[in-house]
Amino acid sequence: MRVGVPKEIKMQEYRVGLTPGAVREYVAAGHKVTVETGAGDGIGASDEVYRRAGATIAENARDIFAKADIIVKVKEPQKSEWSQLRENQILFTYLHLAPDPEQTRGLLASGCTAIAYETVTDASGHLPLLAPMSEVAGRLAIEAAGAALRRSAGGRGVLLGGVPGVQPARVVVLGGGVVGTQAARMAAGLGAEVTVIDRSIPRLRELDDLFIGRVRTRFSTIESVEEEVFAADVVIGAVLVPGASAPKLVTRKMLGSMRPGSVLVDVAIDQGGCFETSRPTTHADPTYEVDGIVHYCVANMPGAVPVTSSQALNNATLPFGLQLAKNGFAAVLENQHLRNGLNVYRGRITNKAVAESLGLPFSPTEGLAA
Repeated sequence: MRVGVPKEIKMQEYRVGLTPGAVREYVAAGHKVTVETGAGDGIGASDEVYRRAGATIAENARDIFAKADIIVKVKEPQKSEWSQLRENQILFTYLHLAPDPEQTRGLLASGCTAIAYETVTDASGHLPLLAPMSEVAGRLAIEAAGAALRRSAGGRGVLLGGVPGVQPARVVVLGGGVVGTQAARMAAGLGAEVTVIDRSIPRLRELDDLFIGRVRTRFSTIESVEEEVFAADVVIGAVLVPGASAPKLVTRKMLGSMRPGSVLVDVAIDQGGCFETSRPTTHADPTYEVDGIVHYCVANMPGAVPVTSSQALNNATLPFGLQLAKNGFAAVLENQHLRNGLNVYRGRITNKAVAESLGLPFSPTEGLAA
């Protein structure tokens, strides 16, 4: 199979779809890998390093899209990329289609087969290709919050962990999944006062056991969310509904009752954000203020630490990618977990949550043929 790795072109995205180590695995399995020149610059991997791993170097993305059977990326394709996709070509990357009708229309028009990392499952029903980036984003969320809390950045001027004799910052985490757990771990480790809110009582029990009293847990209701958000210095939005748009848990009206200079970090921004006032930002200009509340809504947070992120992502995607390279679309038909990752197939939306979020027809994967 011909596997293509274009250079990421989303603003300040430094990750790469395949690391040199992953390329070696594909080549050892008998596949031909072509990498766009400079694709590994963000992780310090030169074209020569990729050549030594067995890859061929393409001078531009056009050559990658024209010749590859499978395109392996990190972020969702941009307009100049989806316009080059074609029928019978497999795209394997993060898509986050629910809040992105333009990209969705582009993928549908291309006729390609698009498999989204964020909806691939495992035997436990978890999301193994989303988890590593969620771990990175959850940890980065607290670093970002600490910086945004500084008075020079527009924040309240509160140190997350406080100092002896001074109360630490109050951090509220909305969602107890992978992002929320990692955010709580980092915040508690710095000495902050942390509360995690979730709708799953079993998950709250797990978190209570995990943190042994260092983190408070509360069941999610309108009342509990309001009480905690209004008293918080930092709110981390870590809510995930796989494939669907994130629910808006903090409204514009609620901002008026929050502490001036407090910080909202929306890790769910890729899925539309879980704060009503969220809009995507970049690493170059990560924050903005609404009603005296600082918002941090960078849509590719793990891209800030591309060496760590690329390695972690490739560790997770490699087994699935090798299956696709070996069997093509048949791998999707044979593997239920890859089939759950299928979002677009030959002009049809095959993920129910995506279809419902966009108000478009849904095509079940049962009965699909290669």
